[in-house]
Amino acid sequence: MWRSPNGTIRNILGGTVFREPIILERIPRPVPGWVKPIVIGRHAFGDQYRATDFLAPGPGKLQLVYTPHGGGEPTTLDVYDFKGKGVALAMYNTDDSIAGFAHSSFKTALSKKMPLFLSTKNTILKKYDGRFKDVFQEIYESEYQKQFEEAGIYYEHRLIDDMVAQAIKSSGGFVWATKNYDGDVQSDILAQGFGSLGMMTSELITPDGRTVESEAAHGTVTRHYREYQKGRETSTNPVASIFAWTRGLLHRASLDGNEELKVFARALERACVEVIDADGVMTKDLALAIHGKAMQREHWVVTDVYMDAVKAKLDKLLASEGKTARL
Repeated sequence: MWRSPNGTIRNILGGTVFREPIILERIPRPVPGWVKPIVIGRHAFGDQYRATDFLAPGPGKLQLVYTPHGGGEPTTLDVYDFKGKGVALAMYNTDDSIAGFAHSSFKTALSKKMPLFLSTKNTILKKYDGRFKDVFQEIYESEYQKQFEEAGIYYEHRLIDDMVAQAIKSSGGFVWATKNYDGDVQSDILAQGFGSLGMMTSELITPDGRTVESEAAHGTVTRHYREYQKGRETSTNPVASIFAWTRGLLHRASLDGNEELKVFARALERACVEVIDADGVMTKDLALAIHGKAMQREHWVVTDVYMDAVKAKLDKLLASEGKTARL
C-alpha cells in the first residue's frame, strides 16, 4: 500500500490543517445551536502520529534518555518500573513546528475575522502542552495582538475539556487551534454536529500564508468507485471534492489578484449549496440525514444528475455576472 498522498504533502509542507463545515440549512443539525461556522485548526505534526510505542514483555525499568549533540551529559528520566507486561509511548514536537502552527492559526483567525482559541491539557502535561501555550502567547503578544484588537477579535488559551464544553454550548463563530490528535477527533465531531461528514472543507495553510493544500476531509470513497466500475448506480457526494478545488482556486486568485477566478470559484460553491438547499437535489448521504429510515428512492439522485444540476445553476449565477462556466 502506498502512503497517503495527502499525508505525504502535509509532512513536506508543514503548516496547519483547517477544517470548516459547508453549512446547509436543509440538513438537520445534531447540535442545533451551531448557527455560525466553527473552524478547527489541526496541528498536523508530531505527537501520537510520529510517536515511538513499545510493548514491555515483562518486569523492567523504562527510561527516557536525551543525549545532546556536540557533547554534554545525557539526561535520563525514569518513566516507570514495570512489574509485569505493559505498554509505553514516547512522542515529541518542536518549537519550529509549534511556532508555524501558531502563525497559521493567527493568520486564519484574522482572515476570517473570528476569535481564536488554543486548547491543551497543560495542567497535566506542564512542559509538553505548556510549551504550546507559551509559544502561542509569545507570538500573539509580539506580532498579532494589535492586529486582533484592530479587527475586533481576541485570542485565548483554554483547557481542552473546558473548550469542548464551551464549543457545544456556543453558537459557533470561532477558530479552534488543536493539537494533532485532538484535531483529528474534534473535526469529525464538528462535521457531524453540523449534519454531515461529507460537508467539510480541509485546507492546509503554511505559516507564511502563501501555500495552501486543499482536500476533501472525508478522504477517498473506494467502495463507491468499485461499484461505478461495475456499471452500478452510485450516489457519491462530490461537494467536499469540489470545494477542495474552489478553495485552491480562491487562494490562487488572491495571490494573482484575479477577480474573475474569484467570482467563478465563489459561484461554484454557491451553486453546490443552492442545488441542495433551494432545489432539493441531493445525493443519498444527505437524503438519509434528512429522512432517516423513511428515505425513499425519489429523495436522492445519482452523482451525475447532481453534477448536471450544479452546472445548470452555475451557468445561471455566472450569467448574472456576465460570464459563462467553462466546464
